[in-house]
Amino acid sequence: MENVLAIQSPVVFDESVAHYEIHAHQPYNNSSFQNNDEIRISIQHQDLCVLPFRSSLHIHRRLCDNNDAILTNTDFVNNTICHLFEEIRYEMNAIEIDKCKNVGLTTVMKNWLSLNPSQSVIAENAEWIDKEEKRKIANQNGYFDVNIPLSFILRFAEDYHKVVVNAKHELILTRSSNDLNAVYQTTKLVDAEEIYEDFKINITRIEWLMPYVTPSNTQKIHLLDVLKKEKSISMSFRSWELYEYPMLPMNTNHVWTVKTANQLEKPRFVILAFQTDRKNTKSANASQFDHCNIKNVKLYLNSQCYPYNNLNLDISKYQYATLYDMYANFQKSYYGKESEPLLKKNHFIMQVPLIVIDCSKQNESLKSAPVDVRLEFETKENIPGGTTAYCLILHDRIVQYSPISGDVKKVI
Repeated sequence: MENVLAIQSPVVFDESVAHYEIHAHQPYNNSSFQNNDEIRISIQHQDLCVLPFRSSLHIHRRLCDNNDAILTNTDFVNNTICHLFEEIRYEMNAIEIDKCKNVGLTTVMKNWLSLNPSQSVIAENAEWIDKEEKRKIANQNGYFDVNIPLSFILRFAEDYHKVVVNAKHELILTRSSNDLNAVYQTTKLVDAEEIYEDFKINITRIEWLMPYVTPSNTQKIHLLDVLKKEKSISMSFRSWELYEYPMLPMNTNHVWTVKTANQLEKPRFVILAFQTDRKNTKSANASQFDHCNIKNVKLYLNSQCYPYNNLNLDISKYQYATLYDMYANFQKSYYGKESEPLLKKNHFIMQVPLIVIDCSKQNESLKSAPVDVRLEFETKENIPGGTTAYCLILHDRIVQYSPISGDVKKVI
């Protein structure tokens, strides 16, 4: 209570930054953004203070048929922009810092967990669209323009909130082999035959919008003092890695040995999801998931089991409160804030039934040895044919860089 009595406290203004401006950087090849193309965007100037966590990707494109005509039976899925890329990676001084593979699915899973209702309107500008609300992201001629924060895609940009000094930066985007996962279609009748429309998505412009920061004179002196010590600067963040089990056997009990994690890449969260006949399927929404009548899930890190109790789910009888609670509590555990889940309970189970396992608290035996990551799950009925399982693993990462020598190395 003593602060409320400090009536003579001085007024303080934050003048540590003298100038802040956003620069647009284009790819080397500013004309070819076709399927399977590699798109590189570089920031070569080394004498800069940049703020990657505030950067974004600005993309303009159009959906049309092969004759540039308007489509009537083709619509976008949620998070369309990310489904156009197979991989996005971020490099500093030619060393990979972070990357996102299978960008569409990874970012869909990540952002359903991370976003809250107050962010949903802003996220619409990044093409995060709830189809239940029927909001349009393109005009009647198929043109649309999006600005997606890099923090929606890369965890480095989400977690590391400081400037990066004296480094070369490069963003490498790899286009997907096709764009089937970015849209879903209904058939139309042509000469008494039901057919799907031929479509193409033309990307006409890609820019990496990066904030440049000019510190005030006082802060500039402080930064120079830090640089003169020639000490490495540590950057810590959480990495998200997606693993895929392409075709699950058609039975009720499954064991999936996902990976062996080394001592420095211990899983902190594991998210399991299923899709049945959605990948590269014209009539299916690749941004949604299926619950597959899941009954129970166990994560094993060596012999340690998470969660301790059985889930005993029965979705046909509306018994999935525990599953929704695991999803809803993610933000509290991961971000250390009060949870504000974006999904309501019914929307969660029907369209995005993510199984979130919190394994952030681990005993000493797991901290001192490699860890086998194994998932065991049970369904009430046989898994449908054509079902793919996805496992998203979250673990800690630390990267160090030297602004003087330019050395970059991964510590964890």
